[in-house]
Amino acid sequence: MSTESISDRREHIRSISVTALSALLGVGAALGSAALTGDLAPAEAATDIRALMLVVGAILVQFVLFDFTSIYGDDEFGIKHYLFITFMTFSFWFVVWGILLTAEAAV
Repeated sequence: MSTESISDRREHIRSISVTALSALLGVGAALGSAALTGDLAPAEAATDIRALMLVVGAILVQFVLFDFTSIYGDDEFGIKHYLFITFMTFSFWFVVWGILLTAEAAV
């Protein structure tokens, strides 16, 4: 087995790990936002700042986790990585929480 294929496999596992963690924390933040704003009407819940702070916290937790676990190793953890993690987490949070708010309004 060549060194190149080991490196490619490690890179692939790393990208899957980062994407999966971003997706899971985005969905978790959406569920947490729904729990925090469950007693509010959907229009009021959508403007609640606590839900936004929850997703910002989920994003910041990831930065600390990736730094602590050294998942990137010696590679540079640059602006592209920060933007990817932020976008993925926010997107999953936004879509899932939007679905939860819509489902609550329909009931």
